[in-house]
Amino acid sequence: MVGATNQTLRPFMWRAGKLFPDREIVSRTAEGLTRYTYSEYEGRVAQLAGALADAGIERGDRVATFCWNHNRHFETYFGVPSMGAQLHTINPLLPDHHIQYIVENAEDRIIFVDPSLAPKLAGAVDEDAFASVEQFVVMASEVPDTDLTPVTDYESFIADQPTEYDWPDLPEDQPAGMCYTSGTTGKPKGVEYSQQMLWAHTMATLPKSALDIGSSDVIMPVVPMFHVNAWGLPFSTTAAGAKHVYPGPSPTPEDLAKLIEEEGVTMTAGVPTVWLGLLEYLDENDADMSSLERIIIGGSAAPKSVIRRFDEEYDVDVLHAWGMTEMSPVGTVAHLKPGMEDLPAEAQYEKRAKQGLLAPGLEMRVVDDDGNEVPWNGEDFGELWVRGPWVTTEYFERPDANEQDFEGNWLKTGDVVTVDEEGYVKIVDRAKDVIKSGGEWISSVELENTIMAHDDVAEATVVGVPHERWQERPVAFVVPAAGVTEDEVKREVVELVRKEFPKWWTPDEVVFIDEVPKTATGKFDKKVLRDQYDDASLVEGKAPEEDAPTDN
Repeated sequence: MVGATNQTLRPFMWRAGKLFPDREIVSRTAEGLTRYTYSEYEGRVAQLAGALADAGIERGDRVATFCWNHNRHFETYFGVPSMGAQLHTINPLLPDHHIQYIVENAEDRIIFVDPSLAPKLAGAVDEDAFASVEQFVVMASEVPDTDLTPVTDYESFIADQPTEYDWPDLPEDQPAGMCYTSGTTGKPKGVEYSQQMLWAHTMATLPKSALDIGSSDVIMPVVPMFHVNAWGLPFSTTAAGAKHVYPGPSPTPEDLAKLIEEEGVTMTAGVPTVWLGLLEYLDENDADMSSLERIIIGGSAAPKSVIRRFDEEYDVDVLHAWGMTEMSPVGTVAHLKPGMEDLPAEAQYEKRAKQGLLAPGLEMRVVDDDGNEVPWNGEDFGELWVRGPWVTTEYFERPDANEQDFEGNWLKTGDVVTVDEEGYVKIVDRAKDVIKSGGEWISSVELENTIMAHDDVAEATVVGVPHERWQERPVAFVVPAAGVTEDEVKREVVELVRKEFPKWWTPDEVVFIDEVPKTATGKFDKKVLRDQYDDASLVEGKAPEEDAPTDN
């Protein structure tokens, strides 16, 4: 028997508006703090859908956003897909040539853009690449001085529309969203999300086995809304009937602390560097964090020291999660299993620092270079393969990448992992980042986590540098904390590594830099450092320690 309602996004908005009409959507914007209710939100989303229809947007057309995290951007999350169009969130931090490729590839018809990002978008506009674009809409109540044309402001765009809309019944396979991978190793790859994929992902993130979101929560996504739909939180928060808090453009640690304190935020989410910055702010400033119950950390590995500090100093539970653009994105969350709360604190932190347990509804395999599944013993490495109802099985118009990254309905993630006896996934490295020295693997991620545990290290990354004899050797790039002596930190970093790993894992050199290069999504960009030191100058003439592996 088929249910009367398909697995689509609109019922989440309908439920929030009818059951939780007075719950708020709060947003920090360039125009100040705004707030309104789900009931008002429903009306504005209907106005947006009407405006899009009047502009000629039809089912299957792509509507793009070039925006930060705020209420108007959130209105597109339901307004665009619920009318049958496809929401395409563009990362404004990408280089111009990537933006041009993405807009041309997606054939976007309308682009919504923040006032502060209008100059960036205008600089990327190319007559051929943007040939499909018919309208720019600035997310404001008036049009700023801009070279974008034709252009209008958001409030004028929706102003004359009714607050009700005749929403269509959509099929579950209707494309609802689109996001492109960052493309650090080539052209960005488009990932389409159907209505059913986003519905399934939303339902999977709500229970305690995932992110544990309920109507009493106050959720603040710091992870950008252009980055895999802010990890799905705008949809999950709405489905739960919880309060939304959006931090707006480029929030500082002070902005985040103020929003947590004043709006009673119970859960927030973002990459590790955001929370390192918040901890540094809290070290020097008073702020009431008592409402905050949990932080979702993803994007890159959460240092154990960050988990410990939030736990011990602020009674905040850090949930380490992992996912991918291709997975809508949540795949694992590091919850403790029943009984593990009795383990020693350090053993608990060890589990919580892993990427965690697979979300219900997904399946996984760990495969070695020969295609064989590796045992779950916490030691053997392999590439993680996943499949499930919110995992894509192909890229948009990229048959070359499809052949490389998929095996039937399995997504080959490119992440090298171990899985322990309890089923906890631990990412050892990206396949392209793992360091092979003397025929043996060295995990750059594990080295980074150990080095960043040092109090005098602000950031650190480890890359493999070519070596004539050993193929590759690790080199650590370290951003020291302010006012520390580099020689002392270098010595202590080496000692830290040698306590935990074989001597041949010890970086051949520790290089101090001002900042670790980052990708457009805030992850460490190792490619920049590899290219910079590809001449092997840092490790020339050096050799691993005496217990290095033999040549293969």
